[in-house]
Amino acid sequence: MPLSEEELRLLEQMERALVEEDPKFASTLRGTSFRRAVRRKAILAGVVFVVGITVLMTGAIMQLIPVGIIGFVVMLASATYGLTVWRGQSAPQAAAAPQETKHEGFSVIDGGRAGRKPRKQRHQASGSFMERMEERWRHRRDQNGGL
Repeated sequence: MPLSEEELRLLEQMERALVEEDPKFASTLRGTSFRRAVRRKAILAGVVFVVGITVLMTGAIMQLIPVGIIGFVVMLASATYGLTVWRGQSAPQAAAAPQETKHEGFSVIDGGRAGRKPRKQRHQASGSFMERMEERWRHRRDQNGGL
């Protein structure tokens, strides 16, 4: 059920009051500190990846196989960590990203369900679950020669 105009107006007033009263808490709710931490971790993973390349190339030039292997493992670990952090950051952001609104600033709720995209509907076969299972069973039995 979407929020009424009065409820939206009151919610916006409460949001503005929260930002004025405690901007640090409002910033936490916005997720800016989370994004900053993710960015910092991704940059760190990139720097460690470059160090891994350096160690790998040093091992290759000096013909020290264990050093090259260590460099490769460092590269692999930092790339895995960096991608995990980056993907972990993008999934919640996409889910929690505020939608276009007619108001600016800090927004907790955007008018209830108004403006949201409808959920994708799954393709539903005809009949109940048990009927579909029985049909599958019959199909398998017929394919296997009635065993």
